[in-house]
Amino acid sequence: MTSVVLADDEVLLRSAMASLLPLEGDVTVLGEAHDGESAIRETLRHRPDVLVIDLEMPGVDGLGAVAAIRRELPDQVILMLTRHARPGVLRKALKLGVQGFVSKSADPGHITTVIATLHSGKRWIDPDVSALAIIDDCPLTDREIDVLRVTRDGYSVADIAAQLHLAEGTVRNYLSSAMTKTGSRTRHEAARYAHEHDWL
Repeated sequence: MTSVVLADDEVLLRSAMASLLPLEGDVTVLGEAHDGESAIRETLRHRPDVLVIDLEMPGVDGLGAVAAIRRELPDQVILMLTRHARPGVLRKALKLGVQGFVSKSADPGHITTVIATLHSGKRWIDPDVSALAIIDDCPLTDREIDVLRVTRDGYSVADIAAQLHLAEGTVRNYLSSAMTKTGSRTRHEAARYAHEHDWL
């Protein structure tokens, strides 16, 4: 039996997985989370065999939650779900030690198989995810992507600097560079442009 925590802000999808995964294989759901903060809390509380987490969630996103969990549980096995195989995001997830990457459109039986594969110590990246991620036309650096991602949440430069542990001047430099690369007049336009091109 493989224990999991499910983290996804889409209630219907999360509930469906919680109901269907145990029917598809030897999976038991220890807890559920609706955002990044609750994902961190539930994972540290239950210490599941596998954390199944959505990439895009309100507040602390999937990558932010994974980074926080990794600091406390460096060996936690993680399966990340995503609708978009953005190259930069995939690279960052792999750098954080995420062992599995699966499309959110995958059927429960497939997700169950991947959970078992990860629990056995192996890795898994869905072919459609890896194929899309190979095509990397994003001109932004990882740090420029970071500041634009936080910009999308409406934070000020000071708040961005605090969240990313950077100096405000450094944040402004990253934003200026990102605006130049995206041909944008404001940081908000740059963030919107990057999001529309699946770079965030």
